[in-house]
Amino acid sequence: MKTLYLDLCSGISGDMLLGALIDLGVDAAALEAALAKLEIGEVRLRVERASRGGITGVHVRIECTAHDSTVHPGPHAHSESRDFGQIRTRIEASPLSAWVKEKSVAVFRRIAEAEGKIHGVPPERVHFHEIGAVDSIADIVGACVALELLGKPRVLASPVVDGTGWVNCAHGRLPVPVPATLEILAARGVAITQCAEPHELVTPTGAALLAEFAESFGPMRGLAAAKIGYGLGTRETRTRPNVLRAILGVQPGVSGQNSHTGLDWETDTVAVLETNLDDINPEILGSFMQTALAAGALDVFHTPVQMKKNRPGVLLTVLCAEADADKFTEMILRETSAFGVRRYLAERRKLRREFATVETPFGPVQVKLGKLCGRVLHAAPEFESCRELAARAGVPLKAVYEAAMRALPR
Repeated sequence: MKTLYLDLCSGISGDMLLGALIDLGVDAAALEAALAKLEIGEVRLRVERASRGGITGVHVRIECTAHDSTVHPGPHAHSESRDFGQIRTRIEASPLSAWVKEKSVAVFRRIAEAEGKIHGVPPERVHFHEIGAVDSIADIVGACVALELLGKPRVLASPVVDGTGWVNCAHGRLPVPVPATLEILAARGVAITQCAEPHELVTPTGAALLAEFAESFGPMRGLAAAKIGYGLGTRETRTRPNVLRAILGVQPGVSGQNSHTGLDWETDTVAVLETNLDDINPEILGSFMQTALAAGALDVFHTPVQMKKNRPGVLLTVLCAEADADKFTEMILRETSAFGVRRYLAERRKLRREFATVETPFGPVQVKLGKLCGRVLHAAPEFESCRELAARAGVPLKAVYEAAMRALPR
């Protein structure tokens, strides 16, 4: 299938990702038209071809004439403040596609949860300063729109590299990696390595986009490049070119359409970790499942089995990205009674997923559609959308869920 590989040799920020995607061929005018739907002012993308460290690419500056002021370009150039609830409401009320809205809100949610943990406030009430500014809203929503315009490719990334030193921001003087970046990557279980560059290379916006979209982190493997784009950072860095390299191509054997059957299912590869346990406290087992899922496991489950000496036990199984296999293997050995873990790679075939909105007597609900060759085979209401609507309407979750089920496309 179509794959986008992000080479993070010099980190990632929202504007660098936008620049790289535009260099791959995304139309900047189409991005501006999509951003206008947010009604945050007249947004202009100043697209410039320039070079960093001898590499030519695209540098993007966000300029916006807001409803009551002019926003000047540049990172963190103004102090407009919004909380996560306001940003989410603005995005969800826009006429952007359901997929773009869902992904944009998810990226902001990752930042809100990280900032809330750092500052001890609920995510909904987190006030964004730099991140809440119009240019960063444009970075995040613009990146989601750009990925949609590219056909929503599978996203992979190299290992994450950040610099060292200090940054000055609304919260004061902070060490690199900044706390929000560390929290965002830690919540997803993404490893980070520092290099000798005395600057911030990975911004919280860049970290949140990575955490939401990148399936795994590691070297390129079997990627046939069709296009290569470079997104440029603002400064000239000392130890490496300040560029984000984006490679768009196809991985042989990971195709969006089965050559034998003509089916357009999606495919990927996951690691399967297994161990047999006959001496584990069920409370510890339950705790491990919660911990592993919170750390980014794709799924965790246990199955009753009959073990040697006629002992009843369980087969504990963890599904995860291939790059995370060592992390979850260690977690199993440390947090359960396992003495060993079996592991193998498995190919998956998946229905193409799309998101839509259905109207119910209580309000709109997001639904997930599973398609094969253009036909909807499965449709299901999104739990979080139903839960939030039930809370706002003061009705049981079951009532909203059933109303959404009745409104699903047939």
